[in-house]
Amino acid sequence: MGEMAGGGLLSRLDGPARSVWAKHDRDGGGWLPLWRHMEDSAAVAGLLWDRWLPSGVRALIAGALPGGEGDARVLAVWLAGVHDIGKATPAFACQVDELAEVMREHGLQMRSCQAMGPDRRLAPHGLAGQVLLGEWLEQRHSWPAARTGQFTVAVGGHHGVPPDHGQIKACWEHEELLRSPGPSGRLWRAVQSELLDACAIRFGVEGRLAEWAAVRLPQPVQVLLTAIVIVSDWIASNPDLFPYFPDESARSDDERLAAAWRGLDLPEPWRSVEPAGVAQDVFAARFDLPAGVVLRPIQAAAIDLARQMTAPGLMVIEAPMGEGKTEAALAVAEIFAARSGAGGVFFALPTMATGNAMFPRLLKWLKRLPGVQDARHSVYLAHSKAALNEDFRDLMARGGQVAAVDVDGDAAVGWGQSDRHRRGDAELIAHAWLRGRKKAMLSSFVAGTIDQLLFAGLKSRHLALRHLAVAGKVVVIDEAHAYDTYMSVYLDRVLAWLGAYRVPVIVLSATLPADRRRTLVEAYAGRPESAEEPAAESQTAGYPLLTAVVPGGVAQVCEPESSGRGATVSVERFPDDVDVLADRLADELVGGGCVLVVRNTVRRVLETARGLRARLRDTDVTVAHSCFVDTDRAGKDRELLRLFGPPGPKTNRPAGRHIVVASQVAEQSLDVDFDLLVSDLCPVDLLLQRMGRLHRHQRGTGQDERPGRLRTARCLLTGADWGAQHADVPVPVRGSVAVYGRYALLRSAAVLLPHLEDAAVRPVRLPSDISPLVQGAYGQEPVGPTSWAEPLEAARLEFDRHRKDQAERAGVFRLGDVGRAGRPLFGWVAAGVGDADDSRGGSAQVRDSRDSLEVVVVQRRRDGSLTTLPWLERDRDGRQRGNLPLPQDQTPASFAARTAASCGLRLPLQFSYAQTMDQAVKELEQLYLPAWQGKNSPWLAGQLILPLDEDCQTRLAGFVLRYSPSDGLEVTRDGV
Repeated sequence: MGEMAGGGLLSRLDGPARSVWAKHDRDGGGWLPLWRHMEDSAAVAGLLWDRWLPSGVRALIAGALPGGEGDARVLAVWLAGVHDIGKATPAFACQVDELAEVMREHGLQMRSCQAMGPDRRLAPHGLAGQVLLGEWLEQRHSWPAARTGQFTVAVGGHHGVPPDHGQIKACWEHEELLRSPGPSGRLWRAVQSELLDACAIRFGVEGRLAEWAAVRLPQPVQVLLTAIVIVSDWIASNPDLFPYFPDESARSDDERLAAAWRGLDLPEPWRSVEPAGVAQDVFAARFDLPAGVVLRPIQAAAIDLARQMTAPGLMVIEAPMGEGKTEAALAVAEIFAARSGAGGVFFALPTMATGNAMFPRLLKWLKRLPGVQDARHSVYLAHSKAALNEDFRDLMARGGQVAAVDVDGDAAVGWGQSDRHRRGDAELIAHAWLRGRKKAMLSSFVAGTIDQLLFAGLKSRHLALRHLAVAGKVVVIDEAHAYDTYMSVYLDRVLAWLGAYRVPVIVLSATLPADRRRTLVEAYAGRPESAEEPAAESQTAGYPLLTAVVPGGVAQVCEPESSGRGATVSVERFPDDVDVLADRLADELVGGGCVLVVRNTVRRVLETARGLRARLRDTDVTVAHSCFVDTDRAGKDRELLRLFGPPGPKTNRPAGRHIVVASQVAEQSLDVDFDLLVSDLCPVDLLLQRMGRLHRHQRGTGQDERPGRLRTARCLLTGADWGAQHADVPVPVRGSVAVYGRYALLRSAAVLLPHLEDAAVRPVRLPSDISPLVQGAYGQEPVGPTSWAEPLEAARLEFDRHRKDQAERAGVFRLGDVGRAGRPLFGWVAAGVGDADDSRGGSAQVRDSRDSLEVVVVQRRRDGSLTTLPWLERDRDGRQRGNLPLPQDQTPASFAARTAASCGLRLPLQFSYAQTMDQAVKELEQLYLPAWQGKNSPWLAGQLILPLDEDCQTRLAGFVLRYSPSDGLEVTRDGV
């Protein structure tokens, strides 16, 4: 640990410099002098460096400086110490009259805040500090002006937005905001220099500045230093940790810091140790493999490749569904973390539902990790409804609160002694300080939506914190094939920055188009100089496939053997007629069996379910789609796993016939197994995902535990008018075209044509046909009969226009590429979106989706009272959740409010059009309950409430809404 020079700042300052203030409590009258906040911030930065920052982050900063890690620590401490030097200016100091008057008494004259007028906003203290520090480096240490910005931008950007050149120029042009005109100006300048001189000595940089003048800091290092300053400032600005004067003025520096750090109680980063032994042993230790189970070849090959790489980098794992890609990724992450110094893992998933499903798997893995079992580590579920997840809520309960602790006292202000004993020394917690949209990703282990990663490519306030969060982790990106052009624009830019940070990245997919694979590799590693030659990662047709590359390197490709697990799926054209489908399924299911019908829109799900129930028994048909309230949606997933999950004691598979009609929710992350598949035409990679739910598990020898008619895997492909002849161009239904586009659907149909023409002779063989089908559908070569050429070309032109439009719109707020070393981050997030968050509106910033309305669904009884929905099951502690009263004239009880909040519902597309949305909001706001707003009701404050009558219906913006726990939300036009 580096040491500060003795004596403290106070001993190096005269009266005027001591009078400068930094913090003021308007309610209690307390305050902090600037020198005290400088000491606090620098000391916190030192502790963060020594005890909290992952070693990989420290190494990256150290590599940019001539003195290595010693220089890096001193630099971080110094920048944190001087970050508020801009408060030693008239523009800032005039804001509190009584404190400004004390400074005037010491000769630091200034006009009143009112007299300065709106010009004062031209010199916010971060920008003013950047200007003053740059001036000091030039004048006192003879730095070239072109070298100062790369260091001083950490000061200018410590409130989340690095200044741009226009703001810097405007500040210089109003020097009266930095120093008062006249004789007092000389004293202002002297005080500013005195403070900076004292900091240089106190924080150990005085002897290093001459050598640093020749340094060119890479932009990633500038970002990390800025983030360290921000975190240090936020901690040092917390009055619960660092109390204000006069109450705290008697403590020594060491006592003050020790009490604060103990009260903060930040868990240290994960320090991975590379696992020894063969891959089989590693998996057995981490994933509790049953005796006799042998690794899949893709899993063993992934570990071997990770060990062979010259350094951690990007690894793309492509393998069929059910091959254990998630476990392979976690095993590789452990190796990458040990070699890179990463202090955690971020697992990025497509949706909140898949994030929720992954979270307990992540926790289970962590509990078996060496180095995690014996220490406290922070864990987070990163999406907008994480607080409703019961696993995560348990972790939050252990997270404590943040307040200073007297190191010599018997009692703690924040953690009581009983809390200390109860939490123990080794556990996973959702730490109280590491919460909220800007700090949560700083936790060591995070599972969350892909949006959280894409936000790192969005020009937004406090972006540096998001970069620090991912720079210290191994990043795993699941379901990489699921992201469209709009999202990929952000993903590719984020990968470029991750490569610059040397962050290990693991990408998982059933399979990727060759061009997309190459783009991911080049985004991360940079385009090779010999780019005119075909790249290995785009030429191979192997499958399963591993692709690996280190930053700046050339990709290497590995083609593991197939596991031998496979399926042969006969694919058959089927008319888009629900009555015909009902008749067919009635015949197919004479001997029982389980069928999955996947539709591309919720509307088609409900129409199909109605048609099937008219022909079969209602109890034979269930539905699953995205238009359920959150708690019902989670219950649907649990029910699907209970009925159709892997063979075992937790599964209660229906003995007779059963049909599940689902939307795309059935494609991802659910380990369910059906006897027969019916699917709308969709992009071929997604169809293969759907086929992965067909005969997923072995049920008896030769599948002889399945009904006799269903022992051969079959897929009925519908959702299109196939025409009278096999060579006719299919016409997909309108809803599918709206979701996927005509071009993707036609190319998918074209590559499937040989399998459709004679299903018995040429079935789809999994996994061997996966790569050829995907490469064919997404490649540039002509596909299909010659009679399809003209419709395909028209669809391609439409697709190209749409893709170009997506890329242009995404580029508006996309972060720039990594700049050259030494170029300051001035204007880094200029013209950005402000704050980024994980709400529906925030996610729309990185997804090509319309704004949507989200409501909390409750029930209104005939007497006008409100309750939670009546059918809700008890929670896992046995507490009743249905029919809980929600008083309108007072704040509901916390449990009732949380239960109501768990019934959030995203209204469908009809409510995303501006006129309809405005009308809906206007009607919803008529139920405004003041008692439900504000800090006393965190679960319901700011929410739009949708009350259903006792028949579970309501009207909204010209539509009739009907809801049932079995079928979810159905929307029809009023009067239809």
